[in-house]
Amino acid sequence: MNLLLLHPEDRLDDTRWQISGRRAEHLRRVRALLPGEQVPAGECGGLLGPATLLEDDGDSMQFDFRGTHPAPAPLPLTLVLALPRPKMLKRILIDATSLGIKRIVLLNSHKVEKSFWKTPELKQSLLHEKMLLGLEQAGDTLMPELLLRQRFRPFVEDELPALSEQTQRLLAHPGDYSPLPSGLSTPVTLAVGPEGGWTGYEVAMLQQCGFTCHSLGQRILRVETAVPALTAHIMQLP
Repeated sequence: MNLLLLHPEDRLDDTRWQISGRRAEHLRRVRALLPGEQVPAGECGGLLGPATLLEDDGDSMQFDFRGTHPAPAPLPLTLVLALPRPKMLKRILIDATSLGIKRIVLLNSHKVEKSFWKTPELKQSLLHEKMLLGLEQAGDTLMPELLLRQRFRPFVEDELPALSEQTQRLLAHPGDYSPLPSGLSTPVTLAVGPEGGWTGYEVAMLQQCGFTCHSLGQRILRVETAVPALTAHIMQLP
């Protein structure tokens, strides 16, 4: 945990905050934080700044925190991702959030197993928890927007055109396609399919929506490897 992320329910007054549970245990056991010492902190959705530990009774910790500067700039990338395996999804959400992606769409595909949509791992509370871990890792406070879409065609026809408007629409897909552009600083919508890629029908639908197919190379990567690799390749990371 590189950032103590403070939530609205932690606030006692204008500058005094109280935490307990996982965050407090980490600060005690890993950072060995003592009263009077400071830790990097940020208000969820707000500013960053130092938090000074005022007291620790072994159960809860109280801090003085005053935000002084904004969170890192968001990455101008929307990620449209075919729903991966539940265990893989956890790591992808943490990594995507750490990279600064602020809109993530989990989308159905013909190659996505139906059971994936029934897993308890798709509970909003668990997904939210993974993104919080990504924010704590990266020293960020701005939570991504997460959309779950179980119907491919209605999403691509009815929502995706407006969602990807005024962005460069890129489709990462295995095959003999031109290389992906790199070092972009302008808004991008990136569609990443299941391992092995989207089906031909899905590729055609995305192309009709304005997406162009590109390859990252000859190797077919696991999705959890592909997402950070594609993001780092395409975008100019701050």
